Amino acid sequence: MGKTVDREFCASSWLMFRTIVDKGRCFAKDIQAYHMTPPKERSRVHDSLELEEALRRGMAKATEDGKTALALSGGIDSAILAKMMPRGSLAYTFKCVVPGVEVADETPMAARYAEECGLEHRIVEVYWEDMEQLAPILMRHKGAPCHSIEVQIYKAAGQALLDGCSAVVFGESADIVYGGMSNLLSKDWTIGEFIDRYSYVMPYKALRNPQLISGPYERWTKDGYTDVHAFLNATMYEEAINSYANACATAGIVLHMPYSKTVLGVPLDYARIRRGENKYLVREVFERLYPGWRTPDKIPMPRPLNEWLKNWEGPRRSEFWPHCTDAMTGDQKWYVFALERFFEMLDNHEYDCE
Repeated sequence: MGKTVDREFCASSWLMFRTIVDKGRCFAKDIQAYHMTPPKERSRVHDSLELEEALRRGMAKATEDGKTALALSGGIDSAILAKMMPRGSLAYTFKCVVPGVEVADETPMAARYAEECGLEHRIVEVYWEDMEQLAPILMRHKGAPCHSIEVQIYKAAGQALLDGCSAVVFGESADIVYGGMSNLLSKDWTIGEFIDRYSYVMPYKALRNPQLISGPYERWTKDGYTDVHAFLNATMYEEAINSYANACATAGIVLHMPYSKTVLGVPLDYARIRRGENKYLVREVFERLYPGWRTPDKIPMPRPLNEWLKNWEGPRRSEFWPHCTDAMTGDQKWYVFALERFFEMLDNHEYDCE
């Protein structure tokens, strides 16, 4: 059965969830949006020892041909995987560059991990020009707007291919599966509160013909309160792995995400998270593998969008309200920017989606 063309729904869904939550709808006729089916077989994890063993199994399989690289950040998720990489393997760290401005830089911490684990550390610099030039390539493959992290992943994947690698490992999904989203898990949310808190951009703030898409929230809501961990492990989990998958598939490299092939087999301990012990099972693994090391503060994958989009005047197309981005964060501006760019590609037939 063919998909229903519903541009307004898809636009609102992108702004709220960074994905099209209804797989039966699409932006335009003949566009088959890229979609990676989530892993069906996932190891159930009950404690940190089981998590470590599951990751070791996954890493052994991912690295068996000796041509796998690691995406190494300054955080604990990829640092754990670094301990499981063959010595001498390549490790890539993203470094976003804004001329004349100091922005978040994970490379010093990542370099420490690489030295500790005997990895060859390389830095992939990302500039605003990369965002402008590479995002349309990713959108053509995806059949939808792209997440800003996809540009960094795509550029690093391309470099890994040039360096002779055939696959790359990422630490994605650890935060989602094991309670790393401490701000979202910090309290019990009513569905209305959580819709406002989680939605990346509320459609009515940007679009002239917005739709409020509440289905993904309602699915995990009971007696008016949303089960945030269950929601994240459904909607956000699928959106996130598809962003990584699209970037790697577009580049033509194999993607491995060992954390995404595990699932928490016991209830999440909200009390520990709310005491400041977010992602506690992952932290326990890190502390065993890096005894005496201070657990670094969590830093999202650096993307200096506040600086890059500081002077963007906002969308000009008729689908958007004028000046709708004036009060938005850099990340929110990107979602509107990407949506407008994708609309332009559709109208100019600049796509070739598979």
